[in-house]
Amino acid sequence: MGHGSSKSTLPDSKKKSESSRSVRLGRRFHGLLRHRSGSGSSHSHITLEDFTGIVLIGLISAEMKFKDKWFACVSLGERTFRTSTSDQVCCIEWGRDKMVSELGTTPPCPSRCTGEEKKLLLERNGSHIARISVFETNKMSKNNLVGYCEIDLFDILSRDSDTEIEVLDLLDVSPPNSVVGSISVSFSFEDPVVTERNFARRILSIVDYNDDGELSFSEFDDLIKAFGNRFASSKKKELFKAADKNGDGVVSIEELADLLAIQQEKEALISSCPVCGEILGNSDRLNDMIHLTLCFDEGTGNQIMTGGFLTDKQASYGWLFKMSEWVRFSSYDIGLNSGSSAASILVFDRKTKRLVEELIDGKIVLSMRALYQSKIGLSIIDTGAKEILQNISEKQGRRMNSVASAKEIPKFIELFKDQLYMSEVKYPIEHFKTFNEFFIRELKPSARPIASLECDDLAICAADSRLMAFKSTEDSLRFWIKGRKFSIEGLLGKDVYSSAFTNGSLVIFRLAPQDYHRFHVPVSGTIEKFVSIPGCLYTVNPIAVNSKYCNVFTENKRDIAVISTVDFGKVAFVAIGATMVGSITFSRKKGDYVQKGDELGYFSFGGSTVICVFEKDVISIDEDLLQNSERSLETLVTMGMTLGVSRKKRVGIASLPKVEHCILGE
Repeated sequence: MGHGSSKSTLPDSKKKSESSRSVRLGRRFHGLLRHRSGSGSSHSHITLEDFTGIVLIGLISAEMKFKDKWFACVSLGERTFRTSTSDQVCCIEWGRDKMVSELGTTPPCPSRCTGEEKKLLLERNGSHIARISVFETNKMSKNNLVGYCEIDLFDILSRDSDTEIEVLDLLDVSPPNSVVGSISVSFSFEDPVVTERNFARRILSIVDYNDDGELSFSEFDDLIKAFGNRFASSKKKELFKAADKNGDGVVSIEELADLLAIQQEKEALISSCPVCGEILGNSDRLNDMIHLTLCFDEGTGNQIMTGGFLTDKQASYGWLFKMSEWVRFSSYDIGLNSGSSAASILVFDRKTKRLVEELIDGKIVLSMRALYQSKIGLSIIDTGAKEILQNISEKQGRRMNSVASAKEIPKFIELFKDQLYMSEVKYPIEHFKTFNEFFIRELKPSARPIASLECDDLAICAADSRLMAFKSTEDSLRFWIKGRKFSIEGLLGKDVYSSAFTNGSLVIFRLAPQDYHRFHVPVSGTIEKFVSIPGCLYTVNPIAVNSKYCNVFTENKRDIAVISTVDFGKVAFVAIGATMVGSITFSRKKGDYVQKGDELGYFSFGGSTVICVFEKDVISIDEDLLQNSERSLETLVTMGMTLGVSRKKRVGIASLPKVEHCILGE
């Protein structure tokens, strides 16, 4: 069965000590551990019903023209991976040796063009929209995003073939998303059985010291010792003998891998992960196998993309930008740690189930920290800066209503080119005579579908925004709002507040400047009254909201509409003014009946916030929104998405078949 290469090493192997073999094996595992650091292979417990498979994503080739070198990033959910940098005359190829130049020839590839790929866990209810971003390098600053594409992995999985190769258009990030190149991507999936067998092959290859595809018993013995399992030690001779059918002392990796996989199904052979040392057996075999497969991803012999990034933007930062982050004593992480140490605002895109970074000027971040995160800054506000903020907002509002301000529109669109889509806007850019007209732009009716429009017991998101949702006021204070004097009574004022709102559910919709700035009613009902409360114009940025020195929501100017509903009781809709917000305009009047999704009003120039306060125990907010909020992570939503369902109707759901259909979204 065997070849001479493995046999010829046996005498030498016998002469070497046990410790020498252990050192060699340890070095191999140590190398894997070193490369694995930050790869994001860890995962939460997953059931067999949730496990869709393990997907291997590989880039076969890319065709674009570059002035400089370039690299690519793959993002899925809260994980982003980056390839190494390639020369402009070559195309990166993951998992293959062949490279293709711009001229279409296949000369020897320069060493800087490396092959790379990545395996990722795919869950039934998890992220499944993969984004591939291509960056042109600029060593002196941030690298430039020049093209991207997105693909639904579930669509690929639903096809008959086990391996798919897709040639995808790379789109320009600028409107109107013209094609700037193409990329050939391979996708392959493993079910639990295939995962188990592939893992066995990879782990056996680690002890194939002479890389001939076969193992001697001494090599196999080294591996069994690394498993740290007494049962495996007692079975090693039996397993090896079963594979060595001709008795020549060596077996192929393929044959031995099949036997190991079969044995693993009967009785676990591995007590701890040889790469990271994690103890196995605390979970079920599926989760142990997923862990081992992802942990040993680097053991395939292929080049693996660098992990440990949260977004493609973070992965693209050049050294100069990293230095500026270090100088600011800032962190790049999920959540805001009370706002003071956040270098960037990360939000979770509900549509793509992926982390994205909110665009905000670094100088503005620094000034907001100085103003809102220190006693000195707030003392400045208390001694006259409030009036300055008021005057700045009024002046800026007048400027944005002038005809001359129209020239700012193209610049604004370019700044937010990957977050603002003109294809959704009702009118072309020429229609807007001032910047503020563009700022309060209307969208096409089809741009924001309303979830279960006929079902009044299902509430929807009131605005395009970054959302935080809490079951109770206590939760909001624990996870997000750090002002020491915040309360529902202070937010609503004496003319709106009632005991029914005490410790009620709270939903915060934060609108950034690039967002669609019209807000809509989240529930169907009658507008009972409007109340206006004068106040300051602090910024509504999380840095200020998370400040312990000021209370943005209870001190800012706000206009409140109280909506009386059948399914949710009374709902307080609070529109909050902020720095640079010229005005809050309601488009409905007292006594109007409104259906969820109807426009309620708009904010003029600037970013601002809407807070919806529900009475206690009347709404079951969607679980994904609550889970993100518990992590101090805002969820990026669009108007019309589901927010939650009425708890009143849920109690009697068995006797209300029509309501059941509404709750299920049918």
